[in-house]
Amino acid sequence: MNSISPNLNIMIKATEKASKILIRDFGEVEKLQVSLKGPNNFVTNADRKVEEVIIKELEKAKKNFSILTEESGFLENKDKENFWIIDPIDGTTNFLNGVPHFCISVALLINREIVAGVIYDPIKDELFYSEKNNGSYLNNKSIRVSKKSKISECLYGVNFKKNLPENLLIRNTGSAALDLAYVSSGRFDACLQKNVNLWDIAAGTILIKEAGGIVNNFELKKFDKINIKASNERISSDLNKKNNIF
Repeated sequence: MNSISPNLNIMIKATEKASKILIRDFGEVEKLQVSLKGPNNFVTNADRKVEEVIIKELEKAKKNFSILTEESGFLENKDKENFWIIDPIDGTTNFLNGVPHFCISVALLINREIVAGVIYDPIKDELFYSEKNNGSYLNNKSIRVSKKSKISECLYGVNFKKNLPENLLIRNTGSAALDLAYVSSGRFDACLQKNVNLWDIAAGTILIKEAGGIVNNFELKKFDKINIKASNERISSDLNKKNNIF
């Protein structure tokens, strides 16, 4: 593994440890699909278990940092301004229905800036990680955004269709975090997401920036819905001209 900070190291260890629970529980969800009980309550418990493991590991590194999570909201600590941002299962609907496309997402916010991010897909065993001024990586290999320059030839990860230009190549995968990770690695050329939460996109935004991409400016508010427009630099200006998208 390339040289990384202690903070990023503990983030990676936390996601890898929590992923063991997720893999085990995903196998149980697949069985519950054919049962009368159904998997809903089970998935909620899986979310909480994963969150608990991650929080416990992260607190070993920064005991005073606050924590923002999808499940528990904002867990205020002595340090209210600097905090971890956790989405224990991004792509919950996929997980709930036995679709193997979901991930764990963890980011670190320092002085109102996201400085590190980890996105781990436990089914494919793909670990995306990044930190400020140190590049982006997938399974320890450096990654970069794509080099395509024509928006008509690009592949987009989206969560909506209204107001999108016609004939765009779009995919709605059900995981905003993985969509952003795919932009950072050049699999997708752009990501357009409406009304998402900070925990959905925090880790992915630094992955894209450190991989040479562009992310629109947005306010780092804990609970406000966010619109994200992220892409490689070559098509960013063309996307911004299409103001009716958002």
